[in-house]
Amino acid sequence: MKELLEEIARGLVDHPEQVRVEENAQRDSVLLTLSVARGDQGKLIGRQGRTVRALRTYLRAVSRKSGRRMTLEISE
Repeated sequence: MKELLEEIARGLVDHPEQVRVEENAQRDSVLLTLSVARGDQGKLIGRQGRTVRALRTYLRAVSRKSGRRMTLEISE
């Protein structure tokens, strides 16, 4: 999941080399922290949060199949 999220984010931003995803797995949940260049945060979030909301919806669907709750955070 981490690799797919990185690929999607790289396609959305101007500085794809600065995209990083950290995965913090716990017993029944996974926290994915997505870091991008400061100027690219707006592109990742999208108008009225639509892009990041779509990413979170996708993660929620994947998490239902895997049985582990996945959460996405955007970091500076």
